[in-house]
Amino acid sequence: MSRVPSTVPPEGAVIPKRHPKAPASGTRIPSHFGHCFGCGELHPTGLHLVAHVGDGQNITAEFTVTDNHQGAPGLAHGGLLSLAFDEALGKLMWLLRAPAVTARLETDFILPVPIGTVLYITAEITGQVNRKVYASAEGRLGGPDGPVAVRAASLYIIVSMQHFLDNAPKEYIEYVTKHPELLAFVDPDFEINP
Repeated sequence: MSRVPSTVPPEGAVIPKRHPKAPASGTRIPSHFGHCFGCGELHPTGLHLVAHVGDGQNITAEFTVTDNHQGAPGLAHGGLLSLAFDEALGKLMWLLRAPAVTARLETDFILPVPIGTVLYITAEITGQVNRKVYASAEGRLGGPDGPVAVRAASLYIIVSMQHFLDNAPKEYIEYVTKHPELLAFVDPDFEINP
């Protein structure tokens, strides 16, 4: 049986410094892909999560729960709430300017999240060891100081951009290449070989 990776930074983990070319505090973090269900503006039923860079190794994000995000009648689906946290926590990688994949995500549901409400998320990097980046987040109802409805912790692994090219269907890569408007953000200086 394989060992399950922890989302708790191990002894010796450090809080990494923000990359010199990371977006400035207060800046809206762009979508990495227009059709991303989490943050893409082009996805018709997605979360349309919007995130902004904080003052440290943190971000704030929010999304409005719509009819498209229901599980039980009138309430957000737990899986979609997990998605929102995966998206928000993943946006922390913009501070490091390194592409990464989710290795583990733990989500604790504390309060129901009704449709029509806005979930306010704060996320921060809690440590890094080599390519492993640890982070945590909280989601609040009714405003940034409202009651905590969801908590999450994660472990991301920094990968090269080649990882995404090697694992997406070749036909889709060709399609996206012919439709660059789908790639909401392309930065030639983005670290591709961490």
